[in-house]
Amino acid sequence: MAQIDDDATQSANLRFIRRAMKAPLLAREHEHALAKRWRETGDQAALDELIGAYGRMVVSAALKFRHYGLPVGDLIQEGHIGLMQAAARFEPARDVRFATYAQWWIRAAIQDFVLRNWSIVRTGTTAAHKSLFFNLRRVRAKLGDPAAENMDGATREAVAGALGVNVSDVIEMEGRLSGADRSLDAPVTAEDGSARSWGDTLVDGRPDPEATTMDWRDSRARSRLVRDALGDLSPRERAVIEARRLAEDEDAVTLERLGAKLGVSKERVRQIEARALGKLKEALAKRVSDPADLFAQA
Repeated sequence: MAQIDDDATQSANLRFIRRAMKAPLLAREHEHALAKRWRETGDQAALDELIGAYGRMVVSAALKFRHYGLPVGDLIQEGHIGLMQAAARFEPARDVRFATYAQWWIRAAIQDFVLRNWSIVRTGTTAAHKSLFFNLRRVRAKLGDPAAENMDGATREAVAGALGVNVSDVIEMEGRLSGADRSLDAPVTAEDGSARSWGDTLVDGRPDPEATTMDWRDSRARSRLVRDALGDLSPRERAVIEARRLAEDEDAVTLERLGAKLGVSKERVRQIEARALGKLKEALAKRVSDPADLFAQA
């Protein structure tokens, strides 16, 4: 979904930030009373005052994530969702300031929004990935490693140790964070100087729909011809061919196992198989010009 961050939106965000920063702070006793009224009676006015007083805390948290390229207004909005989640779960009976309790919920809501919107591909899928996403740059800077260069083995191990994650997670997230999303409609210049979109330069190596359809029809025709030709074989010959040549690779039966099942030696099974293949090719030759196209050689 496109994110709106035009001049009018930025101006509205700025007015909201100024109003939030001017909201009066709450004394501990008044904060507790508001939280208790909301918790016990669902007093909407108490909730509004509690949320309004800590809008500045949301703004402060949101601005710390502005370098991820997302609109500040959206970050503030998500932070307020976290603030309201905190208000819904806060227990006034505990000897904890609401502001202290709400900080975690605000930060968690903003972080989740950043992870969901920084890229069209989900970036942080585990706790280790999330930790690396938000701390990799900081840890690398602390280690004196340039962010513009790929990390060497020693640096990856140092990062993994500092954040308590596996080296494999560091390697995976390094690759994910190394490149930003790119639109398929992004303009590029071809070798001949003509302008085209980046998507036009990507080659799909898979067969086109027409070739796929023809392969499917040919496969069905081959299966039908082979099935008809099997009718020219004896029951034993057909059983050998089906077990040895028409089964999936993992289901194919060895000569020894098939011989035990049929009560003959494996050499005898080999002879039956060879004779059956010859008869099958003759049967197919009556139906097509080149049976080799239908039946794999041994």
